[in-house]
Amino acid sequence: MIHLEHVVKMYDSTVAVNDLSLDVEAGEMCVLVGPSGCGKTTTLRMVNRLVMPTSGRVVVNGADVRHARPEQLRRSIGYAIQSVGLFPHMTVGANIAVVPELLRWDKMKIAHRIDELLRLVGLEPSQYAGKYPNQLSGGEAQRIGVARALAADPPILLMDEPFGAVDPLTRQRLQTQFLHIQSVLRKTVILVTHDLDEAIRMADRMAIMRAGRLVQHDTPEAILANPAGKFVHDFVGVDRALKRLSRIGVPKFLRAVAPVTVDSSREQILAAMDGRVSVWVVDADGRPTGWIDRDSLSEAAQVRDLAVAGDPAEISVTVDNTLRDALSRMLGLGFRSLPVVDESGRLTGEITLADIEAATTGAEKPDRA
Repeated sequence: MIHLEHVVKMYDSTVAVNDLSLDVEAGEMCVLVGPSGCGKTTTLRMVNRLVMPTSGRVVVNGADVRHARPEQLRRSIGYAIQSVGLFPHMTVGANIAVVPELLRWDKMKIAHRIDELLRLVGLEPSQYAGKYPNQLSGGEAQRIGVARALAADPPILLMDEPFGAVDPLTRQRLQTQFLHIQSVLRKTVILVTHDLDEAIRMADRMAIMRAGRLVQHDTPEAILANPAGKFVHDFVGVDRALKRLSRIGVPKFLRAVAPVTVDSSREQILAAMDGRVSVWVVDADGRPTGWIDRDSLSEAAQVRDLAVAGDPAEISVTVDNTLRDALSRMLGLGFRSLPVVDESGRLTGEITLADIEAATTGAEKPDRA
């Protein structure tokens, strides 16, 4: 789908990209990562001819971009950047419609596409289509930027630090949402980031760059397991086993559990514990609201009084989270297990510290936490 062959880019006597050869397969997300000034963004911009290579070839869908008309090439490639670049005088809907209008789509098709994309990025069309960029939060603006990049359904999407201008929590949510979108659309994506954790989480394959050169190009798992030389070893860090946890989804180690309610009897609670030290308490809709410890069962006559309340958003992780997310939450709370909830917040099971420990060593899931 995208082929870079011995590409060089020079600015006067400065070499920004040096003899770079790289292939990105159809439907793959390739993440360019490395220290500032290593040539990531320059490489990205050569794909859609925002920057012309000094020498070498950039081939997209079998055609050398040197011979393509820039405007036609760019209409077939989505582009999302850190600063978003929304037109401030245009509504959200009009921003998304820019490329479809250039392609002369009919108005009904454009309106349908605006609604479709807003829902895809998790925003209600009736609330957001008529807003202006200055009425959006940073996370909302980033999502609109992604929607606009996808507007004409391009097969290729270029993303330059697309989640870099928001707070860490919003950034993580945007990453999760985009991974879900990518699992559905399977676009060919080149994403630039300086954040190694983001690269490991997002990439099908990572391209680590240094001083304009490609140092290693492989899956995140392969790079973490076998860094190519001292630079990559130092760049990925000594906590490679922990970083690998961001590649493993919580569902892989999900344990089935039997929750109780505040109206459950002592006998029902003991049965639900099944040898465990505690049991999760859920409300009438199946959402976790706290827990009951085994040691506390003999301390009160009323089971309702035994439940320890907890904020569902704080004590639980979702099926979209990774083991690294779960470990971070456990360490912050001092828990050895967490409830796992679905998109509606309903309990689907739990993840334990023993499971995460097993994942770092490649061992099978323990029989019991």
